[in-house]
Amino acid sequence: MENTLNFINSKTNGLIPEIGIILGSGLGEFADEHCDVAVNYSEIPNFLKSTVQGHKGRLVFAEISGKNVVMMQGRNHFYEGHSMQEITYPVKVMKKLGVKTLILTNAAGGVNKNFKPSDLMIITDHINFMGTNPLIGPNNADLGERFPDMSEIYKKELIVIADKCAENLGIKIQHGVYFASSGPSYETPAEIRMAGILGADAVGMSTVPEAIVANYCGMKVLGISCISNLAAGVEGAQKLSHAEVIETTNAVKSRFKSLLQEIIKNV
Repeated sequence: MENTLNFINSKTNGLIPEIGIILGSGLGEFADEHCDVAVNYSEIPNFLKSTVQGHKGRLVFAEISGKNVVMMQGRNHFYEGHSMQEITYPVKVMKKLGVKTLILTNAAGGVNKNFKPSDLMIITDHINFMGTNPLIGPNNADLGERFPDMSEIYKKELIVIADKCAENLGIKIQHGVYFASSGPSYETPAEIRMAGILGADAVGMSTVPEAIVANYCGMKVLGISCISNLAAGVEGAQKLSHAEVIETTNAVKSRFKSLLQEIIKNV
């Protein structure tokens, strides 16, 4: 990791970010608007290239509302064939750079029948249905404990702040449990019924590995999902496509960016 950190610091003049943000599908425009320094993942030692449409694949540094922020403009996913350790490596790098609060964003399918496409959902908890865990393997005691507590991954204090920010902006906000599957195929109607029975409100293919590692590293985590579509089998759901995901996130990005900026100002 030392060569990764040395390279990044050589590009940022040693800027110490206190807030990290991972921007999901179709949500990367926020980093375009707040960019002091940008480095392509392909240039950074030990970073993976981003291959998914809607993910630019850049590490972006900026000062936003008086806070030093580092943003991942796109992420890598387990379904791309990478290991859990590889896709969560940037979270550990953020920790070493000085990040104390990590904001995770994604596009997700709505399981809760009260949700509709373009809703924003604050993640209150998650269900890891990806079949593995990013902490499997030798433990690095310098980063965290072997058996981390998971009772409050998504910090209640940050959820209260996010709710207040949404209220101030007049943005309706949902709350719910995020269910993560491995992908890349979308879930079947039967799998969505199962997810609902287990208590899920939204489904996706990311976020949970990063949340687990961030919690392990002692970072405060806030998760925000953009409900981009209704999940398979939910009444009113259409045939699913990634193009629909991008289209919906484009429609909601103005509200999303306003909320994100307000949250940064208040955390």
